[in-house]
Amino acid sequence: MLSLIFRWVVLVALISFIVGGNVLVCLAVSTSRHLHRTSSCFVVALAVTDLLLGLLVLPLSATLELRSGRWPLGGTICNIYLSVDVTLGTASIFTLLAISVDRYLAISSPLRYSTRLTPARATAAVVVIWILSLTLAFAPIHMGWNTADFSVQNRDWRMGDEGDEGRTCRYEWNNSYVLLGVLCIFFLPLLVMCGMYHRIFCMAREQMHRIRVATPSFTRSLTSLRRATLREHKATVTLAAVLGAFLICWLPYMIFFTCMGLRRETEPPKLAHSIVLWLGYFNSALNPILYPALNRDFRRAYGHLLHCRNPCKNLSISMITSGKGRSTISNEFQCAKTAEGQ
Repeated sequence: MLSLIFRWVVLVALISFIVGGNVLVCLAVSTSRHLHRTSSCFVVALAVTDLLLGLLVLPLSATLELRSGRWPLGGTICNIYLSVDVTLGTASIFTLLAISVDRYLAISSPLRYSTRLTPARATAAVVVIWILSLTLAFAPIHMGWNTADFSVQNRDWRMGDEGDEGRTCRYEWNNSYVLLGVLCIFFLPLLVMCGMYHRIFCMAREQMHRIRVATPSFTRSLTSLRRATLREHKATVTLAAVLGAFLICWLPYMIFFTCMGLRRETEPPKLAHSIVLWLGYFNSALNPILYPALNRDFRRAYGHLLHCRNPCKNLSISMITSGKGRSTISNEFQCAKTAEGQ
């Protein structure tokens, strides 16, 4: 009983943190003018994916965990639950791939970045990611591509059937499809992202070297370029850390289930299954921590939200104290318009 209570408290706390943290990320981007960039569209998309995971998938996963793997809702809902779980995981890694492309464009050609990545193109990329994720998740399980005999899993399982209390709900990867699925959904995008970030950091190092040796270093144009370049580099480091956290959390899961699928294991070890699965889920709680830890704009936005501050009011006060009183009224008016629009 004590073990059950402890697991219940831990799982509820984790789910609550995932939901609350990713809601905070969305609010931070929407309320902070410093985060109103086109690239933030992908950050919000990733946060929404983690938020949906916490709302739709993790309560059912926790139910499975607390009931020792027994699924009480029948085969149809089980298949839908598994499909949604795979959809959100696929959307996460494809969104990270889009973020790496965005960072490559920002670093490789900063002057043409705003014309290459428009809000319409960013929105279209997110829509394509979700369509592709839904297709790759729902089609295999509802067409039987993932089972040993290529039949739809749980098709003969109805809610309330005799003996269904002992059945579990898990994604069956018992044929060679596991190689194609894992390769397309995880390892291939991961290799592309790693190669892209390696190229990004090489270019960033070259750019910083050029800026340091450029003369005169005190000119206004060069100073602006240096600030813009540093801002993009810091954003790239933050998002690369997000990719690293995703890799650490989900790589054990992918390796474990690839091995189980190739060995055609009907029942994987429950303890190992729980560890790698919840390690992957834990990734959804890390991103709301990494953003403020590595990005000053997110720290400021979090501070305003958690202390119920008005960022526009703080801006006006800081301008008054810094001697910029003549522009206070116009900035207050601009802040009021921004707040009204939000």
